[in-house]
Amino acid sequence: MSDSHGAYYVPQSSHWPIVSSIALFCLFGGTAMWLNDYAAYPYVLGLAVALVLYFMFGWFGEVIRESETGKYNHQVDVSFRWSMGWFIFSEVMFFAAFFGALFYARMYAGPWLGGEGKGFATNEFLWPEFAYTWPMLSFPEGSFYSAPSGIIGAWGLPAINTLILLTSGATITFAHWALVKNKRSPLVWWLAATVALGVLFIFLQGEEYIHAYQDLGLTLNSGIYGATFFLLTGFHGFHVSMGALMIFIIMLRAIRGHFTPENHFAFEAVAWYWHFVDVVWLFLFIFVYWL
Repeated sequence: MSDSHGAYYVPQSSHWPIVSSIALFCLFGGTAMWLNDYAAYPYVLGLAVALVLYFMFGWFGEVIRESETGKYNHQVDVSFRWSMGWFIFSEVMFFAAFFGALFYARMYAGPWLGGEGKGFATNEFLWPEFAYTWPMLSFPEGSFYSAPSGIIGAWGLPAINTLILLTSGATITFAHWALVKNKRSPLVWWLAATVALGVLFIFLQGEEYIHAYQDLGLTLNSGIYGATFFLLTGFHGFHVSMGALMIFIIMLRAIRGHFTPENHFAFEAVAWYWHFVDVVWLFLFIFVYWL
C-alpha cells in the first residue's frame, strides 16, 4: 500500500499485543484478589508488574527504534495522530461520566429526594425525613465531624495546584517552541521544568488528601460528595502521574538527540495529553472545589 509519500510501513507479526493482554489480565486479576484478601495476590500482582514493565520497555522501545531509523512516513504519522486523538477522546468520555454523576447527584437526585421533584413529592415515598443540602456528606455515628468541615475550600491548595498546572502547560509549550527551532538545551530544560511541576502537583495533592482524611473526615465513604471527590481527583492525579512519567521519558529521548523540527510526533502526543490533563483540572477546580 502506498501514497504520494511512499510505501506504508507494515510491521512484522509481533508478540507484544498478547503479552500486554496477559499482563493487564494479571494486573486486574491480582488487584481483585488483593481487595478480596486472597493469599495468592502478591504473586499475581508481582507477575503482572514484571510483565507490564517487560512489554512497556520492549514494545515502546521497538516503536522508538522504528521511528528513529526512518521507517515511518507521513501516512503512518497521520495514523498515529488519529490514534492519539481517539485515545484522548476516550479519556474525555471517561471523565465526563464522573462529572455527569456529580451533576446528576447535585442537580437532580438530591433535590428530588428533598421533595423538589416535579409532579410528586419523591421524598415521601423514598426518604421522608431527608433534607437536601449540598454537599451530601455523611459521617460515622458519634463522629465529631460535621458536614461543613468535610469541604475542601477552593482557595488553598487547589488554587495553588491550578497555578502549577497552568504553568506546566506553558513550560511544555515553550519546550515545543524550542524543539521547532532546534534548540536542544532549552528543550530539555523546559521539559525538566514540566516534570518538576507535575511532581509538585502530585505532592501537594497528597498533602491535601492527608488533610481531608485526618482533619476533615472526608473519605470515600462520606456520602456522594466524598465518593465523587476522590474518584475525580484521584483519577486525575493518576493521569498527572502518567503524564509526568511520559514527559520524563520524552526528556530522556531529547537528551539522546531524538526528535527533529520536522519529525517529533511522540513529543506532540505527550503534549496533547498534558494539555488535556490541564483542561480536566480546570473543570475539576470549578465544579468540585469552587461551586
